[in-house]
This record gives sequence, structure tokens and C-alpha cells, in this order.
Amino acid sequence: MAGFRINARACGGAIVVALVAIASTPAAALEIAGDPAATCSGLAGPAQGAVRIDSASLQAPSPLSVAERGPTPAGLISPANPAFCKVLGHIEPIDPKTPDLKTPDLKAPPIKFQVNLPVTWNGRSLQYGGGGFNGVLITGLGLPPAHPFDKPAPLARGFVTYGTDSGHETKPGELPQVFALNDEAFENFAHLSYKKVRDAAVALMTRAYGKPPEKLYFMGSSEGGREALTMAQRYPDDFDGIFARVPVINWVGLQHAGTRSGLVTMGDGWIRPAQVKLVADAVLKACDAGDGTDDQLIADPVGCKAKFRPETLRCTEGQQADQCLTQAQITAIDTLHASYTFPFPLANGLDDYPGWGVSGENSPSSGPTGGWMSWWLGRSPPAQPPAQSNGIAWIYGAGGIQYVFARDPKLDVTTYKPEEHKARLLEVSRLMDSTNPDLSRFRARGGKLIILEHMADYAQSPYAGIRYFETVQRTLGTAETAEFARLYTAPGVDHVGAGAPANIDMLSVLVDWVEKGLPPRRSRGHRTKGRSALIHNRSRAAAVPVAHLAALQVRPGQRRVELFLRAVKTDVEEDEWRDISPSELKHVIPSVSSPGLTSATRRSRVALWDPVGDEAHGWNDDVKAASISSRALSHFHHEHRSTGSSGQAGRRHRKC
Repeated sequence: MAGFRINARACGGAIVVALVAIASTPAAALEIAGDPAATCSGLAGPAQGAVRIDSASLQAPSPLSVAERGPTPAGLISPANPAFCKVLGHIEPIDPKTPDLKTPDLKAPPIKFQVNLPVTWNGRSLQYGGGGFNGVLITGLGLPPAHPFDKPAPLARGFVTYGTDSGHETKPGELPQVFALNDEAFENFAHLSYKKVRDAAVALMTRAYGKPPEKLYFMGSSEGGREALTMAQRYPDDFDGIFARVPVINWVGLQHAGTRSGLVTMGDGWIRPAQVKLVADAVLKACDAGDGTDDQLIADPVGCKAKFRPETLRCTEGQQADQCLTQAQITAIDTLHASYTFPFPLANGLDDYPGWGVSGENSPSSGPTGGWMSWWLGRSPPAQPPAQSNGIAWIYGAGGIQYVFARDPKLDVTTYKPEEHKARLLEVSRLMDSTNPDLSRFRARGGKLIILEHMADYAQSPYAGIRYFETVQRTLGTAETAEFARLYTAPGVDHVGAGAPANIDMLSVLVDWVEKGLPPRRSRGHRTKGRSALIHNRSRAAAVPVAHLAALQVRPGQRRVELFLRAVKTDVEEDEWRDISPSELKHVIPSVSSPGLTSATRRSRVALWDPVGDEAHGWNDDVKAASISSRALSHFHHEHRSTGSSGQAGRRHRKC
């Protein structure tokens, strides 16, 4: 990949940037003639079609900073960035003078975007996906999904980065679904905005560097994961590599299932925090030892879901309320675990949404970080209209029923019936559900796709993503799918990546696969340490470099952590596991200096698999414990014990 650069001479004496080529293959750098600040500012003004560049200014390099509190682990990190041209723009609505007929005072807003053009360019670009119902501008300056906290951000590595608000801005105190009353705004949210912003970004790159990007990547989580899959399905020629973490694949199903799970907790069905811990402890007791060690991690969540029975906690005479569950509470849990079924099929023939799984029920709650209390139950039973103290799934689902499906903000959600709004549900499903399994065009153009599901995710069911991947395999063939797509699962990890380790440099994995032909399972280009860490792939054993594992996320007080992302189901033989020594852990533990770290040590298990099968490493059946410093279990995670205003801020900004 050739390296390109903006000619970064001093700008009024304020910015001095070393011109160091960033390239994976030797090539002459391409410089923009003239002063870089002038070249950058010259991008402002009218552009092609409906695109308008509102401002463009050269930014000085900035250092890494770590916040004391934040809604998600990654949200604490503001990575170091190099000098770059910050471009802010918008795309005019198709017909701003024609409001929606149902809401005559509501006009389609513009699609806002930000594009970051590094002074030194590696010829690649990365589009960031959004979260929740979007409504905030995705700047492209933070860490992409699952990115290790100690690794340089994409912009610092020379990628052009960009993102969008998807065509609407949520106002303070406003429900996030209000924009959906406008047809154009909703279609922008569904898919059009990401395509339009991608094209606008490519045009800016061409103007700034004199040529379009050689490779384009997309990374998104949650709603951004849906957007990632949407790009592969609707616009298969636009991206070379796509990473979708915890994607809300069956969007219509998720909103209805989340609403149902909220309705069943109204009144006597609501479960108190002490009872959530009771359930979580019972799940661990039933399943934790199944992997041969008591590490507070459910390594086989699929098997555990079949094994755990909430009725074993039913109240008997003489028990206090927090020591057991009532029948209404047991019914609520069974409802959460069960599939939601529609009375008619949606897009691509789906007529249900998979139920949620088990494990991580009592993960500490802070905004979108955590388990049942964050997403399902909240701090109070569901209310109408939804309150900030309610679970996020209820806020999203009930608001979605009112503003997206029924399009009646005053609707009593308890009276809602899907069959009475069939036409609208089918319309929304065609727009929003990224469930099309035919990825043949994406595969034919050489695209690569990685999906990561977190098995302790209560924002969306990981089984929806697993089912989608299996449907792709049935549609295209298992071997054919393995040529361009992978699915991984991470036990014990919540929606935003906390609860257990799940940080992997998926951008490097994608680049290796797209540009070097090195699939994740045999990434030999990274075998400097001779080993790779195994994570689960539904179709075959797969590996990513040990060096990509960093920045552990653990529950406060958890004494043992599974650093290895254990397979839910894998064909790796037992004799392919080996021990790792404490000294080898230095390769995976980030060197992070931050206030509040202690010197106490904790126990961790690490499993390794060598993709070449070198017997010289000495395989063992057992995976033994190794001691690691709690510097690895940094304050990124124990700060999440906090609740209150930070949690509300996280919920308000919907960084999930």
C-alpha cells in the first residue's frame, strides 16, 4: 500500500509535522502542492451535488488522554492524534421544503458528517458506524469497536477517518426516536446517509490527495454493526473490509422483543438488584465449573442456557423476598430467554427474534455498560412514557413502537398489536433489517467480513448474529463463506465490551486479510512470538495474534479473568492447547500508566493455539493459571462501579 501525505510545513509557526511516510510497501509519497493549511481551508464551500463543506481547518497533534469516568470502557479514551485536516460538512435533504404529511412542522434535517484527513496518509480510509438511534455526530477521532486501548487509533496510523449523525440530531430531553416520524430522515438513518457520506468522503480524499483511497474499511458496533452489515448487503462494491461487532441485525425483531421483555416486568414482574445477583450466582453455580475451573466466567453460554432453570429459585415458605423469585419474576426471566414470534414473516422470511442468553446478569451498570440493570430492568419498573430510570431496552423499544411502527407518540404501548400495523412493520423491516444472507456480490468483489458477538449482551441477542451467519453459510456454502467471512463469539462480555476481555485489533486483522490474503486463522505475518490466541469461529478454529489482545475489561472484584476468548463450539482438539507463562503475558498486557492502579495481583487463564501446530511448544491438555498484575485490570473498568449522572449521560448520548 503506497503512502501519501499532505505537505505539512509550519502553519504560522504553530504546527510543525515531521514528514514520515507510513506505508506497508515502498512507494513515493504524494504531496499536495502549497501550504497544507491553505490546502485544507480551501476544501470549504460548496461541493458536488447536495454536499456542503461548512469548515475545514488544520489541527495540531494531540496527546492521549484518559477520563476518570465514562459510559463505556472505550469512551474513557481520547487517543493521540496526529496533525490532520478536520472537515465538517452536511448533505442537504432531498426536498427540505416538503415536510412529512403526518407532522407538518417536521422537515428532514441535513446529514452532518466529519472527515479527518491526516497530513501523512497511508492510502486507506475507515468509516465509523453509530450507536443506538444515532442523533449525535460520529467524529471518527475515537477508538473503533474492540480496539485495544494501548494501540494507536486509525487516524494516527494514517487512515482517513469519518462518521455521520445519520441525518438527525437528538435534542436534550427528547426521545431518540422522534426523527422517525419523517420518512426521509428515517430512510437516511436506515441506510442512505452512510452511503452518501462515504461518497462525500471519497470525493474529499480525491481533492486533498489527488486520488481516491486504495482500500476502504467500515467498522461499527451495535447500531453501527447493523450499518456495517447493511453496507455489505446493499452497497457491496463500496468497502473492502467490514467489521460488525454485536450488530442489531434483526432491528424490527429487537425493538419488539425488548418491548415485550419490558411489559412483562411491569408490576410484580420487576426484579430487584439483590435478586439479579441471586440469579447471576445461580447461573455461575450451575455452569461455571463446566470448563474445569471456577473463574466466574461461563465458557459455554449456549449449553448453560439449556441447563439453567429459573424455577429452581422459586420462593418457598419462610424465605425472604431477596432470597428467591416469585412466579411473576420467573415468568419474566423465561420471557427474556424465549424467542419473540411475529404473526407474519418480515424481510428475508424471518418471523421471530431469538431470546437472550445467560451469564453477566449482574455486570455493574453504568449507562450502556452492564447487564440486566442497564438494559433490561433499569432502576425502576417500565413507565409510560419511558423514564430515564428505566432499562435502555424499554426506552428504545417502547419509543420505537410509538414513533417508528405505530407513528403515534401518545399510544399506550400495552395495547399495541403488530398485526394492526403490518404494512408499516414490513416497510421498516425492508429498510432496517440487515438480514439478507446473499453476500455473493460482496464476496465476488473480494470483500472481507468479520462479525463479533458478545455472549453476555443484553442490548441485543447474540443468537441473532449467530443465526444470520449460519444462514449465510447455508446460502453460499460453508467453504465459500469461510473464504471471506468469519463469526467470533466472546463469552462473558457485555454489549460495549466490558465484563471480560474482548479487545482485539480487528482493523489490522482486516487489513492483513484484505491486502495480504492472510485470513484470521493463519495470520502468519504476525507470528513474531510464534503463537496466536484462539477465539471462537463458528465454521472452524480461527486465530488472531496474541499481540492484538490488550486492555482487559473485568467486573469489579472479579478475582479471575478468562483472557482467552473461549470457544462456544469449536473443532480444536484438546492436545492443541498449551500453557502460557507469566513472562509471556507481557506480550498481551498493555503498558498503561494511570492514577488509581494498585499493585495487587490477580489470577488469569490464558489459552494459546499455534496455527502452524509446532509440537516444539509442548502441548498440554490443561490450561493452567498465570499471575498478572492488576495494572492490566486498570481503572478503565473499576470506575464503572459508579452510577448516577455518568450513567444518565451515557444513556443520553447512546454510545452503544
